[in-house]
Amino acid sequence: MQRNGTYTVGDFMTKKEDLIVVKTTTGVDEALETIVEKRISGFPVIDDDWHLVGVVSDYDLLALDSISGGGQNDIDIFPDVDSSWKAFNRIQRLLNKTHGKVIGDLMTPAPLVVRETTNLEDAARLLLETKYRRLPVVDSNGKLIGLITRGNVVSAALQIKRAIEREQSS
Repeated sequence: MQRNGTYTVGDFMTKKEDLIVVKTTTGVDEALETIVEKRISGFPVIDDDWHLVGVVSDYDLLALDSISGGGQNDIDIFPDVDSSWKAFNRIQRLLNKTHGKVIGDLMTPAPLVVRETTNLEDAARLLLETKYRRLPVVDSNGKLIGLITRGNVVSAALQIKRAIEREQSS
């Protein structure tokens, strides 16, 4: 795992076979359903050959309300617990606006990416200094091979800390 005292993205990324991905033609409704069911916050967007073409987040999907002419006050999609009926109505209005929309309409094209060999610290810095919660990992041909998330970085930090503690106690 450790090479020359450094860890890489490949050591801790979520690998391709465990990823949930969408295509530009995936319906927004389907993507919203997946976000709720799988409890994830976004997806890499790929073509039929697994080339990365963009990313889409839960924020992109929820921002569709303001993009499509919703009131600016509707940005707070999950208000206080005591106004859950209002929240339900907002989500219903949002879903009415997603009809016929596909991921290609609102994804972020040409996203920031890293490689499997990228130093883990560099990837962590990118995640901390940007608003991104995840960075797609691509090979030299631009094909998606994994994803490094803030959660992966936290998990890595804990594993590395435990490994150091074990070395020091032996």
